[in-house]
Amino acid sequence: MNHPVFSALIPVVLLVALGYVAGRLRWMRADSVKDLSNLVFLVLTPALMFRTMGKVDVKQLELLPLATYFVAVFILFGVNLLWQGLNRRAAVLALASTFSNTVMIGIAFIGLAYGEAGLVVLLALLSLHAVVLLTAGTVILELAVAREAAVAEPRAMWRTVLSAVRNAVIHPVPLPIIAGLLFAQTGWAIPEVVDRPLQWLGNAFGPLALLLVGVTLAGTTVGPHLRGALSLTLVKNLLMPALVAGLGLLMGLSGLPLVVMIVTAALPMGANVFLFSQRYAVAEELVTASVIVSNAVALLTLPLVMWLVGLL
Repeated sequence: MNHPVFSALIPVVLLVALGYVAGRLRWMRADSVKDLSNLVFLVLTPALMFRTMGKVDVKQLELLPLATYFVAVFILFGVNLLWQGLNRRAAVLALASTFSNTVMIGIAFIGLAYGEAGLVVLLALLSLHAVVLLTAGTVILELAVAREAAVAEPRAMWRTVLSAVRNAVIHPVPLPIIAGLLFAQTGWAIPEVVDRPLQWLGNAFGPLALLLVGVTLAGTTVGPHLRGALSLTLVKNLLMPALVAGLGLLMGLSGLPLVVMIVTAALPMGANVFLFSQRYAVAEELVTASVIVSNAVALLTLPLVMWLVGLL
């Protein structure tokens, strides 16, 4: 039970299980889930994003390992959109296939498995992980929404694109990310009286998001979605790290930076994807099932990936 895989994943499973029990006992009604989800999305997420990005020094980032990781992300993202088309469902599932749980699981896991040196590499990735994936996901989702609206009510293409870009920027995810990144470049420190509440709100994000996954799971029949959830899990837990490994070796990466990028890519799906599926009212049951399956299967796939990485 002291193995890094179990130490990192079991707390996540327990929080989801607690949310499931709360849902089954109706401690939280179905119509309240949406309100709490909005609270997490509109309050906790911006606090976490701003505080994280407000401490990033872009000059200290090692770019090649990060480029390798994000090229793999965009390849998988692009293939998903080409396969299913530019729509909300395809965008959410593409996000599910590429978004690792780097905070709730990644920090503890990489720290336990690879020590402080590994954690430094992970934190460099963390500084851009949300801004790249969530911003890209938001832009594509807003483009899909605008496209659907344009079909229902035809209008000039430039108006559709302008509306999508505006909605993507003035949004509870990209806006605090951009604001935090700009603030970080001033060299100022966030005042303690502001930083402390932001820290509290950010710390509440992970547990509440996982509890919400469990509550939603209580009202979801996983069986009909099991095949789709397994497919998404195999892409996220195995294909994603394999792609990062291939690109990393092709770009001449080696050592700990490559190892951390591969293992991070193999982490299970993040709960952020669940929040996006709820926000845009698409594939909610499939994403809920996929988050659960991805975390459960990671108990097997993470040790496998770590063993294979050790052979490089």
